[in-house]
Amino acid sequence: MSSLRAFVLFWSLLLAASSLLHAEGGFKYSYIPKKVYENQIFPVTIIDTREVKKAPQYRFDISNDIHPLSEKPLVIRNGNDNFYTFYYKATHAGQITIPRIYINDGGQITILDQYTIPVEKLEVRPDFCGVLAADMKIRGSQVSHYDEKNYLVSLNIEAFEANLENMHLSNVLESGVESVRRHGAKATAEFYAVVPDSQKKLSFSYFNTIKQQYVTLSVPVELLDTSVVTQTDLNPKEDSFEKFKKYGFMALVGFFFLMFIIYRDFFYLVLGTVSLITLLSFYTPKERICIKQGAPLYILPTETSGISTKALKQFESPLLAKRLDYNKVEYKNGLIGWVKDEDLCKN
Repeated sequence: MSSLRAFVLFWSLLLAASSLLHAEGGFKYSYIPKKVYENQIFPVTIIDTREVKKAPQYRFDISNDIHPLSEKPLVIRNGNDNFYTFYYKATHAGQITIPRIYINDGGQITILDQYTIPVEKLEVRPDFCGVLAADMKIRGSQVSHYDEKNYLVSLNIEAFEANLENMHLSNVLESGVESVRRHGAKATAEFYAVVPDSQKKLSFSYFNTIKQQYVTLSVPVELLDTSVVTQTDLNPKEDSFEKFKKYGFMALVGFFFLMFIIYRDFFYLVLGTVSLITLLSFYTPKERICIKQGAPLYILPTETSGISTKALKQFESPLLAKRLDYNKVEYKNGLIGWVKDEDLCKN
């Protein structure tokens, strides 16, 4: 009986040792954070030091209910080494255990064991927007009427390693986040807040996980002229670009017609005519559409968007923009919103 126990113990130790050696093969953890905060998106990086690089296949332990946000890693090459980064989210304080990873390298399996990371609760500030990020920027903003006493502030947010889906503001009348999109570490979203029309600035802070401190972001709450607002789509830089194109074609028209007068070359006349036609297209009146009575005006062109108001009666509006089956229109008092195709009048 004792010999049988010794035999089982011997093979158990041998298998354990071989498994350990296997895990220390061409793949190993390169970076695991020592601690994270509640709701933080954090990276876990694996280094591949194999001489011959083949695209590995990853499988995560299904007995663990924690999984990466995407099973397709962010790949960075540095010299002869490849770095594969997966992103996880710590949903609650206490601890998080990242799952055991099985890496298939052309039939050879490498096992990286599970790892437990402490999760701390962040001491929040009153202006904290709920986002923890390695970096966060406001790429564009738009202010429009929400109702007679309030403005709707729409922001285009770009951030890295960020939980944008948790973004909210407690010091405004209403707020929400839409259309969160992720690509590796980068995340973008459209955020809106309803503020009093007397408010001059919208400010909030996020927690920078690199600097380990709060960073404040702010935008002015200024209602632009309606003709300017209707040309933007959560990005005021687009309007500047439209003006640049108009001025550019004006200059081209003048230049080509001047060259025609000087050189009497019809080639310049043709180019001048094409430039003039293009310039006139910028000033062509927008298509007008009819919107049904009772149609909801959505804040953003997404299925989960909130509704800013409903049309009290049937009205017409220039078609300011179109995105899939949503139409950007202008309601009374300069209120901008999106209506679905199904809410257009049937002619």
